Amino acid sequence: MTKSIHISSCLMVLMMLAACQSREPLPVEVYETSAGGHQLTPLSDFAQAENPIVVKLLPEETYQTITGFGGSFTEASAYLLNQLSAGNRSKIINAYFGTEGAKYSLTRTHMNSCDFSLGHYSYAPVEGDTALQHFTIKEDREDIIPMIKDAMAVSEEGFKIISSPWTAPPWMKDNNDWMGGKLQPQYYDTWALFFSKYLDAYQAEGIDIWAFTVENEPLGNDSNWESMHFSPEEMTAFVQNHLGPRLEADGHSAKILGYDQNREHLKEWVDDMYQNEATSKYFDGTAIHWYASTYEVFPEELQYAHKKAPGKHLIQTEACVDAEVPKWKNDDWYWSQEATDWGWDWAPEDQKHLHPKYVPVYRYARDIIGCLNNWVDGWVDWNMVLNRQGGPNWFKNWCVAPVIVDPEQDEVYFTPIYHTMAHFSKFIRPGATRIGFENPDDEMMVTAARNPDGSVAVVVFNPTEQEKILAIELSGQSAQLSISKQAIQTIVIKP
Repeated sequence: MTKSIHISSCLMVLMMLAACQSREPLPVEVYETSAGGHQLTPLSDFAQAENPIVVKLLPEETYQTITGFGGSFTEASAYLLNQLSAGNRSKIINAYFGTEGAKYSLTRTHMNSCDFSLGHYSYAPVEGDTALQHFTIKEDREDIIPMIKDAMAVSEEGFKIISSPWTAPPWMKDNNDWMGGKLQPQYYDTWALFFSKYLDAYQAEGIDIWAFTVENEPLGNDSNWESMHFSPEEMTAFVQNHLGPRLEADGHSAKILGYDQNREHLKEWVDDMYQNEATSKYFDGTAIHWYASTYEVFPEELQYAHKKAPGKHLIQTEACVDAEVPKWKNDDWYWSQEATDWGWDWAPEDQKHLHPKYVPVYRYARDIIGCLNNWVDGWVDWNMVLNRQGGPNWFKNWCVAPVIVDPEQDEVYFTPIYHTMAHFSKFIRPGATRIGFENPDDEMMVTAARNPDGSVAVVVFNPTEQEKILAIELSGQSAQLSISKQAIQTIVIKP
């Protein structure tokens, strides 16, 4: 009996080995960005190993449908583009939106001014104008609108725009200020009309707005720059009784995304937004930011938000390397653990552990993959373009963008963050479906999605100091590859 079992076991092992050896080759295209100097570089020669890390793709396991990836049209970015030569302006626009570039598909812009504006302004400048007869988007016509139109001109597949207000005009608020305070209840209907007027004005410019967030960072920013506060109950009531009915009555189909701040408070917000059919009716999803930690993705909160409203969007609408002056033409810094965020200096003591120094490229790669693997369907970066100071920003709230420019010298620097973003935006397209996978390596992060054209994009992130040898398996086919140390790689499997 023992001999029979031993023979059977040997036969099974031999059969498994034969099956592995007889796997058909999997045709792939591989692109890598690394600390060693690769920048979305196509690779075809790979190290081999007898025992590679087998990443098995599971196309039968399907998750969320992808809305898109991209960045934000801010006054700061658009103003800087206006200062550059026509050639460099075109170079940047094509790098973000062109077929040979990152092919951004989901974007964001601000309604009224924000800190990345040259100063304060509102589309409703006349105090007491409750009918908004003097509503105007003239402030956007010299910068934001031309930037959007240039992007539309080079984007073959188009892109979606999310618009977010930082504040209502001071005359509608209880503190009569650009910073802090709340919207006075007597202006709820006027503020709802403001959104409708904005849609009409942008449509007249040939620009469709796909969605709104109700308020950028409703919990506030310590009243440092444009802001307006809502509690979960107040925002839900405003959407349920004012904004939703106003847009519906005016025939607008723009989506409404609630919350729009850091993930650690997601549970209390989605509990209120989606408490019943009436409160949920006009919410199409939830918007989130990443500033609660330099490393934590908050998977439990993301999973909770999805389970609370599985048919609704969950979109990351803002992220950046904040509280830092950009490092000019210094790729090494973006791969080094030297960056700090606002929390390094200003987080409460009980939250300091969430804000250690970090590697900018790692933070982006880790967060986007972590979000995708926890039901997030869209991921939007903050400013697309900033100057060498990290502005312009009227509050001097300096930050880093994927593209840094020196207008005086007419120079452009594409940071490694740009290439990191493109690993997702260029290869995982709107309408893609995230699929399952098996990854036995705890040091390496993986995500995968099947695109509408049938291709599969696999993104692998290796933050370690060692090259890793992989075998990507899909439906009986296999490809053995290697990923450099400190690298992010996109593997495209054609249909």
